Amino acid sequence: MKIAVSSTGTDLDSEIDPRFGRCAYFLIVNPDDMTFEAFENESMSLGGGAGIQSGQFIASKGASVVITGNVGPNASRTLNAAGLDVIVGVSGSIKDAIERYKKGELSPTDQANVPDHYGMGMGGGQTSFPGGGMGMGRGMGGGMGRGMGMQGGYSPNQIAPPASPDQELGTLKEEAKALRDQLNSILSRIKDLEK
Repeated sequence: MKIAVSSTGTDLDSEIDPRFGRCAYFLIVNPDDMTFEAFENESMSLGGGAGIQSGQFIASKGASVVITGNVGPNASRTLNAAGLDVIVGVSGSIKDAIERYKKGELSPTDQANVPDHYGMGMGGGQTSFPGGGMGMGRGMGGGMGRGMGMQGGYSPNQIAPPASPDQELGTLKEEAKALRDQLNSILSRIKDLEK
């Protein structure tokens, strides 16, 4: 069994990164002997689809469980489709989280616990400046800096106003491409398993 953990660093004493798709690193841990591999998250700086790409990466590494702080809807669907148990809302050191998992203190969910694009522009969770991410102060979605940073957490009444039709079309095209990529990855994995 392998457990994938979103991490701020490259060892078991590192803290769990609250972002799944845009975490700094993934640690793939064998809970029996606590051996692990650390991987830099290449999806961290993607403009869109980071959760999907990260989910596909974790599935390709043979993990059966994911421990993280937050997971959005796209990542949740990807991980669930790959048959992984997803545990959210976890903080602290990776070593402590693995021990809690082994004691049966952590339970999986099949639901996202944050909205789409939650981790964008969070600056690693270290900034309190709204929209202080990669979008020139306007957030990646052109939301005029009304990003949902780590300061207040997510609340349904904090959702930014609807995007313009052109922005919505662009977002939908990105999501369609990400879903096509996800479907192709799933079909490829099915084909490999059927051999």
